[in-house]
Amino acid sequence: MGKSILVFSVVIVFLFSIAYATSGIGTFYTTYIPSACYKNTPEGVMIAAASDTLWDNGRVCGKMFHVTCTGPRNPVPHPCTGKTVTVKIVDHCPAGCASTIDLSFEAFSQIANPVAGIINIDYTPA
Repeated sequence: MGKSILVFSVVIVFLFSIAYATSGIGTFYTTYIPSACYKNTPEGVMIAAASDTLWDNGRVCGKMFHVTCTGPRNPVPHPCTGKTVTVKIVDHCPAGCASTIDLSFEAFSQIANPVAGIINIDYTPA
């Protein structure tokens, strides 16, 4: 009986984590400072810029997100690595940004082939 409850609990947690993810678009950038959140202070390389959808007048600054590639948005087949990356929001994606989360090159490279340039993603607050 105890083993059944444990298995059931793991399944529920897994399903909740899938349902909690938000779909979006991921791209990458390579110039990290200055940033809208931290000016000229470097914040490492596992960082990202938030689109207007997430920006919320800068309230998203410093928030962490788990980001996973879910598929291609262009002809590059199978860009995803199957990994998830955790990034800190440090910047605001410029006007006309094509993505929901604009990842650093290093973060993007962890979850997808950079040749793809743009991918479908799922993201959750860390």
